[in-house]
Amino acid sequence: MKNGKKDIRALTKEQLQQFFVSQGDKSFRGTQVYEWLWGKGAHSFEDMTNISKDTRQMLKDNFVINHIRVDQMQRSSDGTIKNAVKLHDDLTVESVLIPTKTRTTACVSSQVGCSLDCKFCATAKLKRMRNLNPDEIYDQVVAIDNESRLYFDKPLSNIVFMGMGEPLMNYNNVLKAIEMITSPEGLGMSPKRITVSTSGVPKMIKKMADEEVKFKLAVSLHSAIDEVRTSIMPFNATFPLKDLRESLEYWYAKTGSRITYEYVVWKGINDSKKDVDALVRFCKYVPCKVNLIEYNPIGDDLFMQAPEETTNMYVRELERNHITCTVRRSRGKDIDAACGQLANKSKEVTV
Repeated sequence: MKNGKKDIRALTKEQLQQFFVSQGDKSFRGTQVYEWLWGKGAHSFEDMTNISKDTRQMLKDNFVINHIRVDQMQRSSDGTIKNAVKLHDDLTVESVLIPTKTRTTACVSSQVGCSLDCKFCATAKLKRMRNLNPDEIYDQVVAIDNESRLYFDKPLSNIVFMGMGEPLMNYNNVLKAIEMITSPEGLGMSPKRITVSTSGVPKMIKKMADEEVKFKLAVSLHSAIDEVRTSIMPFNATFPLKDLRESLEYWYAKTGSRITYEYVVWKGINDSKKDVDALVRFCKYVPCKVNLIEYNPIGDDLFMQAPEETTNMYVRELERNHITCTVRRSRGKDIDAACGQLANKSKEVTV
């Protein structure tokens, strides 16, 4: 709310239609405004050029459009772009555009700060201020799509919810944002090009499965041994691996969609054969693939990337057990845009 006015994008198309009828206008006017807000990404009522000035003024008198603003943009030496996104209440989140030769991927945030307490993640050190609204999530994607077209001459191809926050702790708003991103009235992207990454909230994973969502699921796993996982991801004490495994089995039974496990190997934490064997066992419960991710330091000496021979041991054992795995090199490390580094730190902006 700003000056007592409601954010117009909190209204459904039907509610907008009803509002216009209540004002003595035709319901189709609500459809026109809805198209401007979502399909055309209007930042102000003045942008709505096929609507009369009197109607635009009436909208301005009753509503606001709480549009995000890219406050700072940084470009990495590898082409990655990080946006510092200013919200209507002056809070800031970050989103990232990751380019490759064949695609561009948006990494978007779902919370200001984070609800969880993973010790290796810079975002977890920030206090969770609030959940992002669906339109704030949607706007991040629109901004990155525009950058993808401008700097890489191609539309955005993929979206990952791997930015700031735990998406399943903002469940309703994340799903509403995805609904608009995939809607023909929004961006019209295929849900198969969207991945929601969670640290593992079993109840909400089951809820997603029941709703028969079409997007992909990734789990930030990092250990398949409860004691180890709890030591680096303390919330695992509340959501242990047994419960997580059960929810993932439920997910696969309902959706038929295999799961991606995100996994960082740290020196002295999860670098033994015992850790590898536990991961192999966990992978056999549900069809899956494993992304072995390069660690991105956040200034904590407790966490150090394991040597390459340890990563090779993981690859060897996973492949020997017919489990698909990929070693994923980090992008955007020089601007703190890599996985686990998003913490509202800005460096000199380069465009």
